[in-house]
Amino acid sequence: MEKSIQTYNNSQSQEDKKICDLLADSIDTVLKTAECKIWHAHPVWFIDENPIVGYSKQKLGWRLMFWSGIDFEEEGLNVHGKKFKDASVFYTSIEQINIKDLKRWLKKSITIQWDYKNLIKRKGKLVRLK
Repeated sequence: MEKSIQTYNNSQSQEDKKICDLLADSIDTVLKTAECKIWHAHPVWFIDENPIVGYSKQKLGWRLMFWSGIDFEEEGLNVHGKKFKDASVFYTSIEQINIKDLKRWLKKSITIQWDYKNLIKRKGKLVRLK
């Protein structure tokens, strides 16, 4: 696990750290070549500088967000962004994480991508990459 991600996870409560570690390890396993870093104060993984997946603590629990997740057409990713193509799921305990679903979503995140990297350059217009 990348050092800054591990530091972030270690700063969480014991139960939250378990959730974070499972998410990070699962993401690292599938997105082997992705760059990961703390971006806007939470862990995010990138492919060719394009944000793919990240997680953050919110009121409803741990939000696992896929930037292009709406197009995955997955029931489990049931929290949809209003302006872009993101889709998320919330977890409040480690038992809620279905590894099989998570790995399927991660594989889709490699092949289904919208170009967030150039969003500002294109004045807010999203273009499909894959």
